[in-house]
Amino acid sequence: MRLLLLAVLLSCSCARAGCEPKIVNIGAVLSQKRYEQVFKDAVTQANQVYGRDKFKLTAISVTHKPNAIQMALSVCEDLISSQVYAILVSHPPQSNDHLTPTPVSYTAGFYRIPVVGLTTRMSIYSDKSIHLSFLRTVPPYSHQAHVWFDLMREFNWNHIILIVSDDHEGRAAQKRLETLLEERETKAEKVLQFSQETNLTALLLEAKELEARVIILSASEEDAAAVYKAARFLNMTGSGYVWLVGEREMSGKALSEAPDGLIGLQLIYGKNESAHINDAVAVVAQSIQELFEKENITEPPRGCVGNTNIWKTGPLFKRVLMSSKYPEGLTGRVEFNDDGDRKYAHYSILNYQKSRLIQVGTYNGTQVLMNNQRKIIWPGGETEKPQGFQMSTRLKIVTIHQEPFVYVKPTQLDGTCKEEMTLNGVLIKKVICTGPNETIPGRPIVPQCCYGFCIDLLIKLAMTMNFTYEVHLVADGKFGTQERVNNSNKKEWNGMMGELLGGLADMIVAPLTINNERAQYIEFSKPFKYQGLTILVKKEIPRSTLDSFMQPFQSTLWLLVGLSVHVVAVMLYLLDRFSPFGRFKVNSEEEEEDALTLSSAMWFSWGVLLNSGIGEGAPRSFSARILGMVWAGFAMIIVASYTANLAAFLVLDRPEERITGINDPRLRNPSDKFIYATVKQSSVDIYFRRQVELSTMYRHMEKHNYESAAEAIQAVRDNKLHAFIWDSAVLEFEASQKCDLVTTGELFFRSGFGIGMRKDSPWKQNVSLAILSSHENGFMEDLDKTWVRYQECDSRSNAPATLTFENMAGVFMLVAGGIAAGIFLIFIEIAYKRHKDARRKQMQLAFAAVNVWRKNLQDTTEASGCQAVAGTPSLPSSSLETQDDRKSGRADPDPQKKASFRSISTTLASSIKKRRSSKDTQYPPTDITGQLNLSDPSVSTVV
Repeated sequence: MRLLLLAVLLSCSCARAGCEPKIVNIGAVLSQKRYEQVFKDAVTQANQVYGRDKFKLTAISVTHKPNAIQMALSVCEDLISSQVYAILVSHPPQSNDHLTPTPVSYTAGFYRIPVVGLTTRMSIYSDKSIHLSFLRTVPPYSHQAHVWFDLMREFNWNHIILIVSDDHEGRAAQKRLETLLEERETKAEKVLQFSQETNLTALLLEAKELEARVIILSASEEDAAAVYKAARFLNMTGSGYVWLVGEREMSGKALSEAPDGLIGLQLIYGKNESAHINDAVAVVAQSIQELFEKENITEPPRGCVGNTNIWKTGPLFKRVLMSSKYPEGLTGRVEFNDDGDRKYAHYSILNYQKSRLIQVGTYNGTQVLMNNQRKIIWPGGETEKPQGFQMSTRLKIVTIHQEPFVYVKPTQLDGTCKEEMTLNGVLIKKVICTGPNETIPGRPIVPQCCYGFCIDLLIKLAMTMNFTYEVHLVADGKFGTQERVNNSNKKEWNGMMGELLGGLADMIVAPLTINNERAQYIEFSKPFKYQGLTILVKKEIPRSTLDSFMQPFQSTLWLLVGLSVHVVAVMLYLLDRFSPFGRFKVNSEEEEEDALTLSSAMWFSWGVLLNSGIGEGAPRSFSARILGMVWAGFAMIIVASYTANLAAFLVLDRPEERITGINDPRLRNPSDKFIYATVKQSSVDIYFRRQVELSTMYRHMEKHNYESAAEAIQAVRDNKLHAFIWDSAVLEFEASQKCDLVTTGELFFRSGFGIGMRKDSPWKQNVSLAILSSHENGFMEDLDKTWVRYQECDSRSNAPATLTFENMAGVFMLVAGGIAAGIFLIFIEIAYKRHKDARRKQMQLAFAAVNVWRKNLQDTTEASGCQAVAGTPSLPSSSLETQDDRKSGRADPDPQKKASFRSISTTLASSIKKRRSSKDTQYPPTDITGQLNLSDPSVSTVV
């Protein structure tokens, strides 16, 4: 009983304390008063489905005000002051007044109160940096691009021209469609933007020159009407053309000017405000129910005056709204994307036939469903689906400077190309190609002359398939690779690939390598030349030094040979000296200089080694001759070995390849001492980037890659780059033209060069067939012989090698050294001979002086003897013996007499030197034997 009473008390207290459902206000800004009741009925219906005992929705609505200020004040005073959780806003009755929802979005967005648009379709409201809390139950006009894209797939149209107004709506439609086309790996042939000042006739003339005949238009009613008028004037609304437009472009003024056969779109329930009110209220109620299941839910702001605080729960409520799904809506399945725009909207596909709009299909939010019971009447009254393109016979060809496939030379003063002949005497076919002139600062676009392998191929294709062409060089000088746009995830193609996909060219005729990355976006023809990748290095030309003639033997062997010469010479001398049958023993009366001296043995030893012939000094003994024969055999072997090795070193010397191939350790283990590279953003660059096992090589190459192949080849020649990896056809040609270069290693990454076209090109099959035919009839082989297979350096390398002065310069220097040594030694010999002659003459003078002295001494002695006989006692016998001894010359002279002899000799010699130094004094007279003539008075005077 007590428990029952307690439960009753608690329930009563709970009722008094506010356990009743929470009141939740929802605001609305409606286009007309009559929709206010629709809004209230929708809220009442939502209360029956959602909330139940937790909350109760209350409707608070206002209508649009004439200007933005009044509308903002009404939102603050009538809605925000009532603490609304969300505000529904419809588009104003005037379709051109798109500013009215803006004050509602700005005011409510400031406080982070969600705003749900009902019929507002302008793309500007998808920008969440401006409209922070805006959602809508209708898609923006730019979402019509999804239907256009599906119609293109339905009818298999690949060539389109997109014409958009230069405003936010036009740019949004362009961006949306281009994104879809990128997913399909294609691109609009041309995008034409126009404004109020644009000459529409000139704009459409540019479109008329293109191949595409499917025109997609995104513009306002007034602009669309003007475009239709200009198109009708240029006969662009007749047979073969297709016009795809949206809802604005086929309503009001635009519809009155629209051409028959127009295909347009109309959003189902797009202008049914009542249906959108019901769906929006249901979505809001569903989201509030989910919101109240969360914690820390705060109350919305009350009024705008003095209140600058945002609603903390507002961002959370917006996320709940955007993630909500309402599949049973009156307008269909209601869901929102990340921008808060309606997804899976339904469209009617309408065909303008005889001033009436006929529904010929629908778009159910995911795909196009055509009504086969209703035939489409196309422009010009055609009932058959147009192809969507017209094969233009005037093609825009893009190429690139890459010898020998494309040569680029300046034109002559009169604007024509100079006539030249090939090596075979055939006139070179040249075409005018516009492009940047690399030799002039600023790279201006000027007409130039292009010729080569690819130009001859283009001329052949044009004759075979009956088309004309205009050739231009790629603006950025690149083959084409994908690069990020402004550091974003979006990638775009540059180079020739970018120009082809961007509609600036219809065909790429250049040495463009076929690879998977490019083949995903463009169509390649059959290869017109097969090739691979190879490595270009600078040829190692051997540098002959002055001692190159000594290279056959090592220095140790040279030393041993020189030592052997002298050892053998000494042994020959000793054997002949001590042998009983040597030259010293054969005839004792033979003069000594005829014997085998050490110098003669040395001359014999060198003579045998150098094969110079032996004129003198041959050994006489048997033992010495045996050694001489052995030495001659040794010399023969040494000379023969030296001659053979000299030929190998100087004549047959060939540089070894520096790189063995892609697996060379210097490539696989890169270092700054060995630099190798390729061309930036080329197919080779893509190949190394894609291969995981070559990632180390790619990181090294990425830092050193060059802008063009020509720059890299020149860097190899200048020793700035050690190896260059590129297409084998190009590098083999360069190596055949520049004899200081050589390709090395086996080919890798074999591929081919092909002609590039867009995926939807009508020429792709015919081009491939023409190339196959050219291979079969030998035309490609003729091109290869004319432009690629040069044999200049190859023929030189196959010619017999000959010795040059550089090879034998050391020998000539050796002869020059011998001549210099001989001249030096002759001066030494002359000086030595003069010194020897002077000593000999001094000795002759000394002997002459001695003879004079002896004579004088003898005369003095005789005179003294006569005086002694006359009056002086006779000398003792010992004295006589002494005198006899002196006369015979056997007795030793007296020391005093020796001193007298030296003084007389010195005096005589100095006197003669003085006489020689005098110009007017003659040398002392001598007789025929060279002895002094003592009978000459001058000599007697001196003595």
